[in-house]
Amino acid sequence: MTQQAYPRSPKVLLGGIAHLGRFIDKVKLRNAGKIQDYNYITVGFDKYLIDFLQIEPKAFEQQVLAGGSDESLLAWVTTHGRKHSDQEIAEWSKGLLAGGPKDDAAKQRFQGRVQDIATKRGVPLASLPPVTTWADVIELDEERM
Repeated sequence: MTQQAYPRSPKVLLGGIAHLGRFIDKVKLRNAGKIQDYNYITVGFDKYLIDFLQIEPKAFEQQVLAGGSDESLLAWVTTHGRKHSDQEIAEWSKGLLAGGPKDDAAKQRFQGRVQDIATKRGVPLASLPPVTTWADVIELDEERM
């Protein structure tokens, strides 16, 4: 049986930036045909990251696929994106990782995702660790919790 390939956790910081390492992994894994069903570039954390960094997503994707290291891709982001202070980066990353559902529709999607994870694992919902953030739902879904 083939083991599922997961991108790194959104909690892993690259240059202090949450989700950047994961975004790099998602580009690589998607290009390799390993994660076609993931949200990609235009929604979710990818979209928030692109908007915060103010980078052109297709240009970044090309840089990743050209074989850049994490360090060279971070340098590309800092050269081609909006300049941010360390404090701005830290605050943005903290906010992204602490974010949970904000309205009733989002709460329903959130609970639906957690229920889907329980169903996928074949366990009762109550047996899963409690989660309150979208980042934790990702961790739970990708079996890091």
